[in-house]
Amino acid sequence: MGNSATKVEAQVEAQPVTEKKPLKPCCACPETKKIRDECIINKGEAECGHLIEAHKACMRHLGFKI
Repeated sequence: MGNSATKVEAQVEAQPVTEKKPLKPCCACPETKKIRDECIINKGEAECGHLIEAHKACMRHLGFKI
């Protein structure tokens, strides 16, 4: 049984380490994006300024230049 565990460990170690892909703007801050989008759909952009700004702040915090 110990031999098969060694094979599995060797396979795990042999796999190349992939670098983390950079975050895309469309995928960043999903929580604030969802709330912002729902507000804009239901109430219009003029009523959702605070949520728009909260989403922009989240994006800036992640390094996006908005």
